[in-house]
Amino acid sequence: MASVAAGYLPILLFLGVALVLSFAFVVLPMIASRFTGTHNPYPDKVAEYECGFPAFEDSRSMFDVRFYLVAILFIIFDLEAAFLFPWAVSLGSIGFAGWLAMMIFLAELTVGLAYAWKKGALEWE
Repeated sequence: MASVAAGYLPILLFLGVALVLSFAFVVLPMIASRFTGTHNPYPDKVAEYECGFPAFEDSRSMFDVRFYLVAILFIIFDLEAAFLFPWAVSLGSIGFAGWLAMMIFLAELTVGLAYAWKKGALEWE
């Protein structure tokens, strides 16, 4: 039982270091700004800075569904690329079963692409 708990020690150590660093890089600068007086919000300081003018409408307005479809398609094909490289590197050791599993995966992606294409998700007006 002690050896199992000792196996988790590096993970707990990593989580502890991550918590300490996140506290140091996030909370401590906010506390320091309160004490040094740099935390002084005024209208010019909190004004829009990315585009230079106020937003036309509420930021919680609805977007066209095509934005989401393009994002989902990007994630799907990004994952495909992330799976294809390790598969290609280890193809010699995984044999026919690994090749068949990847062909099934690619067939599913092809069906998904055909469906998105038929629905018009790739057409932008």
